[in-house]
Amino acid sequence: MFKALTIIGARPQIIKAAAISRAIRNSFSAEMKEVIVHTGQHYDENMSQVFFEELQIPAPDYNLEAGSGSHGRQTALMLEGTENVLLAEQPDAVIVYGDTNSTLAAAVAASKLNIPVVHVEAGLRSYNRTMPEEINRVVCDHLSTLLFSPTLAGYNNLIKEGFDRNMLPPFNPDRPKIYHCGDVMYDNSLYFSEIAGRRSTVLAANNLSSSGYVLATVHRNTNTDDPSRLTALFSTFDKISRSNGVSFVIPLHPRTKSLMKENITPSVYESVTSNTLIKIIPPAPFLDMIALEKNAMLIMTDSGGVQKESFFFKKPCIVLRPETEWTELVENGNNMLADASEEKILASWQVLTTKKDFTFPDYYGDGHAAEFICGKILGHLKK
Repeated sequence: MFKALTIIGARPQIIKAAAISRAIRNSFSAEMKEVIVHTGQHYDENMSQVFFEELQIPAPDYNLEAGSGSHGRQTALMLEGTENVLLAEQPDAVIVYGDTNSTLAAAVAASKLNIPVVHVEAGLRSYNRTMPEEINRVVCDHLSTLLFSPTLAGYNNLIKEGFDRNMLPPFNPDRPKIYHCGDVMYDNSLYFSEIAGRRSTVLAANNLSSSGYVLATVHRNTNTDDPSRLTALFSTFDKISRSNGVSFVIPLHPRTKSLMKENITPSVYESVTSNTLIKIIPPAPFLDMIALEKNAMLIMTDSGGVQKESFFFKKPCIVLRPETEWTELVENGNNMLADASEEKILASWQVLTTKKDFTFPDYYGDGHAAEFICGKILGHLKK
């Protein structure tokens, strides 16, 4: 029996892992066993345990309980903990997702023990190495044996960095294999969309109507930790809301919640918190988040995953960052880069709320990326 050890630590990874776990359970259970390691990078119950339950993922076999902290301290704790698990479990491969410190730690630990690393969501680049996520994804890609890119742009990025698209087996870190496979998040969106429609009560609970509100999320430390940027973002939300009579729904990430009062100027903070059109709610469980995305008129976010999900549900998106890994969405005109600039956000709002000719090309596969990935893992790494 092939043993795959899955490493997760943050909310987006838990969601991505659901697609792989489901594929193993439904199509590969006779050939593949999954061991799940939760690093504890996100330890808030609303950001972690609830997602395991909603997404039908088995409880983790290990929880490293790394918690928060500086990048160095957090990564070191996860590196040590992951190494101990790898030595105990002796897996045939380690599956990592995305670009978090959990991903980096697991890739380094596995590669030093000569255990193949499988990177789901490989090849994505913002070309901004001041972002910790960019460092993590680049290092992980160059330690991996199998790399699965969700987009053609990501696949081409790997080729630009020297990966050989025609590499022949056997594969190893010196001879890695790259694939353009589609996106496991698209798999999940298709699978859970109907379930969310039946089970989520978030719209009724917050008196929201379909296409009657803007969904906004802010969580990146470049935005939350910089008073000028955080003030600019919430000030602009407030202005758009008041001038257009449009409701904003903001599921507030714990990081943002803890920094709002400290990092937003008092006058803006007072205006935002007194604006009855701005609904600040707790972090949304996955099914609620899908319901919010499906029914929004427009989405504003600094989240890579939410940018993509806006496309899945055919919603225009204003990106609250200066760059994005999902360049195809900007090039296609569905998403616009606005950074934390009031001027750019307002200009993007004007364009996207009047635009009529949106198109939604098949960028992210056919909804079966997870099955493809599992098949290739077994085909190439099973002894």
